[in-house]
Amino acid sequence: MLELTGVHAGYGRTSVVHGVDVTVDDGGVTAVMGHNGAGKTTLLRAAVGLLPVRSGRVTLAGEDVTRMRPHQRVRRGLAYVPQGQQAFGQLTARENLQLVADGAGAAAASRMDDALDLFPALRELLGRRAGLLSGGQRQQLAIARALLTGPRVLILDEPTEGIQPSVVQEIEDAIGTLTRAGGLAVLLVEQHVGFALAAAGRYYVLESGRVTRSGAGGADQEADVRAAMAL
Repeated sequence: MLELTGVHAGYGRTSVVHGVDVTVDDGGVTAVMGHNGAGKTTLLRAAVGLLPVRSGRVTLAGEDVTRMRPHQRVRRGLAYVPQGQQAFGQLTARENLQLVADGAGAAAASRMDDALDLFPALRELLGRRAGLLSGGQRQQLAIARALLTGPRVLILDEPTEGIQPSVVQEIEDAIGTLTRAGGLAVLLVEQHVGFALAAAGRYYVLESGRVTRSGAGGADQEADVRAAMAL
């Protein structure tokens, strides 16, 4: 569904990602892991068009989107949830969702119901200002908002960072529900190795902007991945 092929990206004169290949299968979860500064977020920003690809290629469902603007990639099915439980703090949870729904067409209403079914606790919080929600609740809101665009690929950057364990489990369950339903692939960037491998069918480890290890996901890979990352 999404392929990054030989991607080089960086900031100014600084190269951060060096020739990275990542494949995200249709209906599956692919995890990218690594320490802070490994290039994970840079790779995601290049995938969604927020950072230019210096060389290499990004393809979505077989279409080359490397030179497309971010909004064009969104229309073709990419959705990005950045790190940090981002929300419009002065708006209610409902207003945060409605901002996206208003531009997402007639299907947005049913998608909103589906998204709230994934995170039922949000239904009780729709009238609360997003700035008053907990970090876990804001993260659920951010994921629900991204789903209103009807993505084919959902890109999540550190969705468990600073989140209480009970909500981490809810997010993991939601990812499983989405991919089992079909038609959605997930690219997950995580430092939480156990969470990432439990969710993923395929994983990559980045170190200094290069892939140093990759393979099939699963909880049985955790010891080997941790050893490779020297955790």
